[in-house]
Amino acid sequence: MRSFLGLLVCATLAAAQTGAANLELEKAKAGLEKLRALVEAGAVPQTQLVQAEETLADAQDAALLGRTLYGEELTDAQSEAMMAAADRRLQRRSQAFERTKKLVDAGVAPAVSLDEFQEDLDSALKECDLAASRVLQLHELTANAEIERALLETSVPPLLSERHEGDGVFNMSRFARIEAAFHHHFGKRLPVSAMGETDVHRSMGFDHRGRVDVALHPDQPEGVWLRTYLDEKHIPYFVFRQAVAGKATGAHIHLGTVSGQLAHGD
Repeated sequence: MRSFLGLLVCATLAAAQTGAANLELEKAKAGLEKLRALVEAGAVPQTQLVQAEETLADAQDAALLGRTLYGEELTDAQSEAMMAAADRRLQRRSQAFERTKKLVDAGVAPAVSLDEFQEDLDSALKECDLAASRVLQLHELTANAEIERALLETSVPPLLSERHEGDGVFNMSRFARIEAAFHHHFGKRLPVSAMGETDVHRSMGFDHRGRVDVALHPDQPEGVWLRTYLDEKHIPYFVFRQAVAGKATGAHIHLGTVSGQLAHGD
């Protein structure tokens, strides 16, 4: 999850990516239907239909990635489907590049013809990297939620976690000032891993509304700076340094009071 500005940017990117992918998908479907009719009439060879079916499959994968790469929440099943789609698109572009390279090496096609295929291959590699990053983010979010559940259910050793009550008040106005101060000091955005309620926290029965998880190790320089800032401003927070009671890994800093249990019907 991200700050409001980050959410707005991601929503815009998601809309653009999904819209473009859906347009390509509709074009591929329409082209396939026309081609199938021509093949049945004997006007074009079967090989063209096979190519059109591959184009449609690629457009379907692109549409799936448009929905998942820039979305805010992913289930495990969606993550697996996203990774599989990214891998298929990478394989297709790698094969297309190799086919064209053979033509270039044989002197049948000019070297410049490889440029477009190289760009497509580079784009597919970036898609795979982004998909892997999203899966890692989901795993970290789940791990953090597991740690917070352990805090509620068990006695957590003080070396692994710390609880700072502050003045007991944390809200989005305070969070905006934290973000601004962090950006001013480090020149980059605060690495927020969960803002407010998430599907992961809800599935575990946590009321994470009004809380924020930050993906920083509390003993690294950025984490130390953040904890010092929170102490100075009397903002409540928790720190988690490593696995708790063998349940999960995921050092992070939880801003706000401890997540309570969701009431029935929430």
